[in-house]
Amino acid sequence: MARPLLPDDLWTEIAPLLPPPRPRPKGGRRPIENRAALTGILFVLRSGVPWERLPAEMGCGDGLRLRDELLAPLTGLAGGRRVGAPASSALGAPARGGSDRLEPSEPGQRLCPGQKRGSATGPNPTDRGKAGQTRHLVTDARGTPLGVCLSGANRHDSVMMASTLDAIPPVRNGRRGRPRHRPDKLHADKAYDARPRRHECRARGIVPRIARRSIESSERLGRHRWVVERTHAWFNRFRRLPVRNERRADIYEPFTSLAASLITLNQIKRFC
Repeated sequence: MARPLLPDDLWTEIAPLLPPPRPRPKGGRRPIENRAALTGILFVLRSGVPWERLPAEMGCGDGLRLRDELLAPLTGLAGGRRVGAPASSALGAPARGGSDRLEPSEPGQRLCPGQKRGSATGPNPTDRGKAGQTRHLVTDARGTPLGVCLSGANRHDSVMMASTLDAIPPVRNGRRGRPRHRPDKLHADKAYDARPRRHECRARGIVPRIARRSIESSERLGRHRWVVERTHAWFNRFRRLPVRNERRADIYEPFTSLAASLITLNQIKRFC
């Protein structure tokens, strides 16, 4: 028998964290229930199907509506459901002669219809310069994701180490005092062997255990690295994540956070 996309125990943990349903406006369409909406989002995350192909038999409503209204923040309206500030013009100010047409030096319209793979991406040096995104990850010794950070594919992993460490949320361990949000020590491979990276760890109270180039052997390089690589494989099991097809970063990032939450929940069931 197939397992449900949204088990009862998972919904019991997530339901108190969701905001209350918004009141239905007069003459508006019926809002989607939170459980049905989350089921549709999980289906898209795990299967990787486009939003417009979301089965209507699941009771999730229109897939594009589910994406725009529930997964991504509302950007078309300002606070209080008022019209937001107008977008800045891409054509700039008109010429001194009073003409509102294109400038003579421009070959055509300067409005871009859409960027391939969306914003927050960069040319991938290993894939013929295609626009892509890199996932930076820090885990514990068992592979539980602690902090996730996204950047363009042309950014080196070591440059994003400080941002990934700062992405670790506070964790309560049942003891009195402030909750911890930084580990005691950090294991990293030779790609992070740089003096600024060690200073960033020490500034956060973390002991760096970074392999040194031309000094330490590479035979035991995967002793700690395989844990992170296995967690990356867990992320790639969600078929919506390996290849980014979302043009909007505010939709792709919640998908990554939801996948990290599901992986963490599986780790809690396994070890706790």
